[in-house]
Amino acid sequence: MAAVKVPIFMDNHSTTPVDPRVLDAMLPYFREDFGNAASRNHVFGWKAEKAVELAREQVGALIGASAKEIVWTSGATEAINLALKGAAEFYHEKGNHIITGQTEHKATLDTCKRLEKQGCEVTYLPVDQVGSISAQQVADAIKPNTILVALMAANNEIGTVHPIPEIGAAIKAKKKDVLFFVDAVQAAGKVPFDVTESKVDLAALSAHKIYGPKGVGALYVRRKPRVRVVEQIDGGGHERGMRSGTLNVPGIVGFGKAAELSRLERDEEAARLIGLRTRLLTYLQQNLKEVHVNGSMTSRLPGNLNVSFAYVEGEGLMMALKDVAVSSGSACTSASLEPSYVLRALGVGEEMAHSSIRFGIGRFNSEEEIDYVGRHVVEAVSRLREMSPLWEMVQEGIDLKSIQWAAEH
Repeated sequence: MAAVKVPIFMDNHSTTPVDPRVLDAMLPYFREDFGNAASRNHVFGWKAEKAVELAREQVGALIGASAKEIVWTSGATEAINLALKGAAEFYHEKGNHIITGQTEHKATLDTCKRLEKQGCEVTYLPVDQVGSISAQQVADAIKPNTILVALMAANNEIGTVHPIPEIGAAIKAKKKDVLFFVDAVQAAGKVPFDVTESKVDLAALSAHKIYGPKGVGALYVRRKPRVRVVEQIDGGGHERGMRSGTLNVPGIVGFGKAAELSRLERDEEAARLIGLRTRLLTYLQQNLKEVHVNGSMTSRLPGNLNVSFAYVEGEGLMMALKDVAVSSGSACTSASLEPSYVLRALGVGEEMAHSSIRFGIGRFNSEEEIDYVGRHVVEAVSRLREMSPLWEMVQEGIDLKSIQWAAEH
């Protein structure tokens, strides 16, 4: 067996390492071709602009869009803010109702909370036990004053993939002028996602989730029929007036290359990641009792495995796995000691939500790493359970639920 180098990174939903091929594409734009893409009166600017436009084509191709529909941002959070706030401001005379989901990323939820303070009405749709929202749910929530539906394609914590094409069709069938915004950050490049097929009007993307650099994202803005958003950053009128600011040329070049690689290698990579995920889950289930998978196993991101280990504290488990980088929830909310709001929305109890671990398997993880992680998780869970009086009672056949019921009544 090949030696395993530790620590092992298995948190690829929080971020990903830059692919060496992406880094090679970026390097010339730090020193040799360092021009400003907005400088159109000399060769340095022309080279930078040409590189930016190639990347625009590459990112557009990843989601079935044209280059002219891609607007560069500093990341997905900015893209989400631009889409939601920009659309709400531009279309406010048509209505003020927005539909979203309870398990959306905080960038969407917090933006919706801000819009509520500014007079918008927001409906937060519940999810089923695997974290999915149906097309019928969305259609039923549309009202005469609805202007926007904002949903993620795939959940960053539990990996559940929403039926985006069906939702898009249902929205347009119910009320044609309702805009459909999709947070495609976790889905693009990993599962099929096509903006035309899904009738998407706006979509947020991020480079560092697909083995590109941090600090660069994009917003897809449909041109036909034309979608309008009010800019949220004022300045020199860059990006056709939608996002002012000097472009991050090396980052954009890296985003383009990462998008191209993800598009070309997606299906092969997905099959490999599903194999690794199955290998890990099978080992855990064969060697531990009370292992509960959170989210759908039929509509799920290939590299995602979110598992709750009953009678184990998730934070304690992560501390025990000091050689393995995993997550107990979204990286964007990891400072909170509250149980995951995503798992709670699925109906997962507080104790089980606290015992959840998200494994994010990625491009550079190997079978040897999967086996190493599996062994160490089993050892850590077993050790922590030995210290749990509740686990000891379960092993002795005591019904904890009946004890809890009696205590409450």
